Amino acid sequence: MDAESPRLQLTADQRAALHRAILAWYRRSARDLPWRHTRDPWAIWVSEVMLQQTQVKAVLPFYPRFLRRFPTPAALARAREDDVLAAWAGLGYYRRARHLHEAACVVVREHGGIVPRDPGVFGMLPGVGRYTKGAVLSMGFGTPLAVLDGNVARVLARLFALRGGAREPRGARRLWALAEALVPAREPGVWNQALMELGAVVCTPRSPRCGECPARRRCRAFKMGAVERFPARTERRARERVRRAVALIARGGRVLMTRRRGALLNGLWEPPGVELSSGANAREALAAELRRLGVRSKLEPTGRTIRHTITHRSIEAEVWRGTLAAGAVRGGARFIGRMTTGVGLSALASRVVSLEAENVTRRSRAWAAQPARPSSARRTSSRTSS
Repeated sequence: MDAESPRLQLTADQRAALHRAILAWYRRSARDLPWRHTRDPWAIWVSEVMLQQTQVKAVLPFYPRFLRRFPTPAALARAREDDVLAAWAGLGYYRRARHLHEAACVVVREHGGIVPRDPGVFGMLPGVGRYTKGAVLSMGFGTPLAVLDGNVARVLARLFALRGGAREPRGARRLWALAEALVPAREPGVWNQALMELGAVVCTPRSPRCGECPARRRCRAFKMGAVERFPARTERRARERVRRAVALIARGGRVLMTRRRGALLNGLWEPPGVELSSGANAREALAAELRRLGVRSKLEPTGRTIRHTITHRSIEAEVWRGTLAAGAVRGGARFIGRMTTGVGLSALASRVVSLEAENVTRRSRAWAAQPARPSSARRTSSRTSS
């Protein structure tokens, strides 16, 4: 069955009724989110990039801070990449920040600092795909372009009882065709937000709240009593378990860091570390990595393990405390603490810095709790030593 099949067609009256029902629900029930109070295409663009593969609650504290620092494409284009990564630190998926930075530079260099409204031009910017183009231009300029994210795909698949999801090519083609057929000429950005909101809070993957859905009378999956069967679930990539060892080498409350290189977390700062193969001796492998960096240190286990996830990798990082041997630190390493500005830290680095801050606080409290020596004892000690 193709997307153009009669089964998927709606009359003009049916389409209008669907629009009215969903838009009325959205205006009554939409969450109050900061990016919904602006038509500034730059602010909308920033929000859409941040929200890719990231939950709303995680984005909320970052969005206003980022826009205060980089209120225009020109402000972001002027910034060093390190400053951009530092402002993004904690949101993850740092390639998004790099692409946004690169795109801002293109906007300034080729478009006078103004976000281009032409779909063909905007769609050529770094990091801008079909979804981002539709979201930014429909919400920022009122261009009648569709969006298709996971939430919209789920709503449409259930409305029209489509088994195929957006993760497989045939299903994606059908769903994009439906999204484009439904997008209205008037207020397309509001319509797109309404579909995304419906998928996020009502038409959820599990336990959908069909009783609250404004489209349930027109929903084929609901009429079939099989809402959760649509769209068909695809197998996710198996999570890879990774074991690492990292060195906590501290000086004055700051932690020794090196800049990561490679596909993951490129350019971010992190404690020196090494990925461990099965059965590898953590101390020996970490010591060898430190030597490679020009760092001589005695390593002792802390008994602490930091667990975190990056895309499909589930990482367990053993923390080893290092005592720095005499001599300068080489190899581009530097000491970084909570108050260090202009550096982007990985999530692991932030947790190691917090761990050291806890250690400093604990040592300070232990020192302060020690009983003071009596003044007479201090005078006696002074006379004896003289």
